[in-house]
Amino acid sequence: MTVRVLVADDQDLVRTGLSMILDAQPDIEVVAQAADGRTAVELAHRLRPDVCLVDIQMPGLDGIEVTKLLAGRAVPDPIAVVVITTFDLDEYIHGALRAGARGFLLKDAGPALLVQAVHAAAIGDALIAPNVTRRLLATLAAREPSSRRPQPIEPLTEREEEVLSLVARGRTNAEIAADLFIGLTTAKTHVASLLTKIGARNRVEIAMWAYDTGRVGD
Repeated sequence: MTVRVLVADDQDLVRTGLSMILDAQPDIEVVAQAADGRTAVELAHRLRPDVCLVDIQMPGLDGIEVTKLLAGRAVPDPIAVVVITTFDLDEYIHGALRAGARGFLLKDAGPALLVQAVHAAAIGDALIAPNVTRRLLATLAAREPSSRRPQPIEPLTEREEEVLSLVARGRTNAEIAADLFIGLTTAKTHVASLLTKIGARNRVEIAMWAYDTGRVGD
């Protein structure tokens, strides 16, 4: 199955470079490019790509606003968004992920991580660059309890707590299975249970919830 991607970045060279990297993959097709946020939203609604790769700083609408419009909680039929930026700033990271992004990458992440993030988003998974995950761990775990999210609708089992910790550190299902010596199907079942119990839509939101509730620390 070919993953259809929209690339939005206001810099021509960057937009072209990202598109070339993705188009070079046998199972990815860049179906549109946008130089500003409003155009990105219009094209996304019209073409319904599988994934939108969106820069943070764009004219018209920035990447966070684009993400809210395409993937926010109020969107009935959301489109997967991966945010990419040059700037490793806390407010960008938090804003993008809370807006509904399924991934956050820095532009120096490299082609392999870029392709991996697009594939992850396309199947409903999520990928955050490892250095970004560490920053989230350091900053969100230190927040005041008053800003943290509520407890799950049902208590987590001991195994689910273990899976939660691994998801929050960016592990894939296969890595979780290997780390915990369980089958891949079992790992997927635990992740699905976490999504239900904490009301998350994807793995990024599982990770954010783990940080916000103080379950993951330095």
